[in-house]
Amino acid sequence: MNDGGFGYLTRPANPTCIAPPRPTNPTNVQLVRAFPNITFNQPLLLMQAPGDPGRIFVMQRGGTVRSFPNVPTAQQTDVTNVISITVDTAGEGGLLGMAFHPQWATRKELFLSYTRTGRGGGVPLISVISRFRSTDNGLTFNPASEERLLELDQPFSNHNGGMIAFGPDGFLYIGFGDGGSGGDPNNAGQLLNTNHGKFVRIDVDVPFVNDGGVRYGIPPTNPFASTGVPCNQTTSSRTVDGGSVVRCAEIYAWGVRNPWRWSFDQGTGQLWAGDVGQGVWEEVDVITNGGNYGWRTCEGFYRQGSSTNLCNTPGHLDPVVAYDRSMGNSITGGYVYRGTAAPGLVGRYVFGDYGNGAIYAIREDPMTGARSIETIGSTSGLASFGQTLDGEVYTLNLFNGTISRFQQASADAGVVAFPARLSQTGCFTSTTPTQPVPALIPFAVNSQLWSDGALKERSFAIPDGTTIALQPDGDFDFPNGTVTVKTFSLGGQKIETRLLVRHSDGQWAGYTYEWRADQTDADLLPAGKTKVVGSQTWLYPSRGQCMTCHTAAAGRSLGPELAQLNSAITWPRGVTANQLETLAALGYFSGPLPAPAPLLPRLPDPLGASGTVEERARSYLHSNCSNCHRMGAVPGPQDFRYALTFRQTNVCNVMPTSGNAGVPGALLFAPMDPSRSLISIRTKALNVFRMPPLGSSVVDAQGTALLDAWINSVTSCP
Repeated sequence: MNDGGFGYLTRPANPTCIAPPRPTNPTNVQLVRAFPNITFNQPLLLMQAPGDPGRIFVMQRGGTVRSFPNVPTAQQTDVTNVISITVDTAGEGGLLGMAFHPQWATRKELFLSYTRTGRGGGVPLISVISRFRSTDNGLTFNPASEERLLELDQPFSNHNGGMIAFGPDGFLYIGFGDGGSGGDPNNAGQLLNTNHGKFVRIDVDVPFVNDGGVRYGIPPTNPFASTGVPCNQTTSSRTVDGGSVVRCAEIYAWGVRNPWRWSFDQGTGQLWAGDVGQGVWEEVDVITNGGNYGWRTCEGFYRQGSSTNLCNTPGHLDPVVAYDRSMGNSITGGYVYRGTAAPGLVGRYVFGDYGNGAIYAIREDPMTGARSIETIGSTSGLASFGQTLDGEVYTLNLFNGTISRFQQASADAGVVAFPARLSQTGCFTSTTPTQPVPALIPFAVNSQLWSDGALKERSFAIPDGTTIALQPDGDFDFPNGTVTVKTFSLGGQKIETRLLVRHSDGQWAGYTYEWRADQTDADLLPAGKTKVVGSQTWLYPSRGQCMTCHTAAAGRSLGPELAQLNSAITWPRGVTANQLETLAALGYFSGPLPAPAPLLPRLPDPLGASGTVEERARSYLHSNCSNCHRMGAVPGPQDFRYALTFRQTNVCNVMPTSGNAGVPGALLFAPMDPSRSLISIRTKALNVFRMPPLGSSVVDAQGTALLDAWINSVTSCP
């Protein structure tokens, strides 16, 4: 009992808001024949047109697209031809990619990627991206309606790539291999004057213009949209002005060997690709705007051809996972599963290997976010996967022409599930989930993490009879059973509640709940996703992504620390009091505070009036960056903890160890020059160089202005 001058009279009892046992989620899936009465001739892609769940389209390598009703009992007689075109199937050629216009309801346009016969003289094949239009509401497409948008000479008959798809932005993405042979003899992966070894992105909705063969627009956010030129031609490179090399404006990302199959995650919009390796490694990449994935310098995580020498090349992005020849020799990229038939796969990237028929899924460690490969099945002739609008994933057998799908193999009585709804967690009232239980203690931080402008409510609960230990650096060490809660709101509506809990085994894990539109409850997400909220895109993190940011080096819980909570707030009973003094009076700490609150450290509000510009800027870096950029976390010299001196942060006039974000001569911190300071450059970026790299798609205008003001105020390094 305290004297009533603090936020609470007594410590609230906590009978319900306690971390439950760690959930288990066995994959336990099997493949079953999806359409047992139908077979195809070398099927290479299965998909549905936007908004049309009743029909399935299958693309055959020989040049024909076929469709049939989306029912398991469909017969071979129900299959109809949508279009047949002339293709050259030499080597790895043929009909390789297919996409429907995203405005399918009003624009019945089909896009195909295929190879046609080359003209000899070292050009055996030519890759073609074409548009076809329908005159019968999308039932069929006349080959004579073809409009060739883009062509690319292939110097060899392998590594054509050829997959195409429309992204969430409405632009058409195309994956091209490095041109073939072995080892990328032309170094096409790293050259920027060719579309070989690239992901390219074009706008197919610009008015038809035939200007030197260019029949599409360049998205303005392509890396070289303003400095490059279109490279739509039948030569493998482009020069202007008497031979000076230029960059191809279509390029979206580069440094890939042969991205045979790739896809956009229906939940997050991320582009996942399987890049076929040379002789040692196969890899899975998440492709981002302006990313360089290392080929031909790198293969997997290593230098080309090596299994011991890491790539370690500034500016080159590592794969998500890679595997060696003990697990296969020709990766077949797949899809992130978003269906309902196999709950154990939800949110996981499913892919395989053509060489041995193995089917894999990426597993994220819920404690560390580390990704690994799990074998979930096998099949023969695994040249491609497919996905329907409902998120179900299919395998296509190139040899016998059959199509299979995933389903849960059997129930597992040992499965432990995390509460499916926020109202079931014991941390909010079951009838009014917007109302926290009394055991949830609210708190506020002095220096906010930027969350794309969202308002945040924070709280925590610990089991009865337990206390919080204070680490030497002031960080809170919560006991097992702890639940920390953060709720995000945009436009006056709750959109997400995150629970970061410490299970009985001492390990932390994060769980994300998405609020329903009517605000009656929030539902547990099995995996990460993105959602358009108002005018912005909101990221709901996966469990692995939670722990990627909540690093062990930073104590996992992040915000709760002495310097962050050393301030007064108004508590639920209307009393305004210091947070640390209130928690101490209630017996939440395992011992007394190290000093009276006025003598304890306190982070200044980055956007407040107290503190110098350096103090406020460094407070911003502490809350936004120091969870990773500190001793014992990610590699690199920089350490953004506020308690250090500026000199001890190791940033001033220091060269970066992980690339220069495309800015020649960039330093971590260049005095009086934000344009050359990665601290400024990366916090303003919205591409692969974005910092923080997760959870944000909106630049913090005030925060970045503060960082620039600090950089401009520093005339020399200490």
